[in-house]
Amino acid sequence: MSIDRKRLIIEAATKSFAMFGYKATSMDQVAKIANVGKGTIYTFFTNKEELLSEIVNSLIKEMKAAAEETIQEELSFFENVNLAIYELLKFRKQHQLTIKLFQEEREIGTPAVKEMMDKVESAIVNYIKDKVVEAIEKGEIRKCDPEITAFIMLKMYISLIFDWEKSHKPLDKEKISELFKFYLFTGLSK
Repeated sequence: MSIDRKRLIIEAATKSFAMFGYKATSMDQVAKIANVGKGTIYTFFTNKEELLSEIVNSLIKEMKAAAEETIQEELSFFENVNLAIYELLKFRKQHQLTIKLFQEEREIGTPAVKEMMDKVESAIVNYIKDKVVEAIEKGEIRKCDPEITAFIMLKMYISLIFDWEKSHKPLDKEKISELFKFYLFTGLSK
């Protein structure tokens, strides 16, 4: 039985990045965890940044799959986008690798990590944008700029889930949904 060395290397790097961060992880460390020679890593990946990129691409696919599982045809655009964004951010908040990368980006500002976290955010915005376009085409919502709308939706969710908790009691899923609906769909006007 042959061992998939590339998969072993990816799993080892994911474990190391999640435990120590990107900057503190060396290729020697990854080789040791994967139980392969350092040279074996370089047969699959040019450098550590390429290895991180492969892991993040896989993570993005997992996040999209998790969001898609929440979509239900019988629900409205609002309900579906609400469920999907919440799932994406829950995934991001619970996945040890994304927590560590998010922390490293904020505290150290490692350029490769910032680039990957921007890639994750961009993938989420594009996912939401596609859902906004579908809703416009179905006549569920008014015509708007789908990318700006997706960006605002994501940033609002991030603010309500992550930023609010820094100095307030965390909001539950229902309250976040209620606020999301109020500010984006109902509005402040009388």
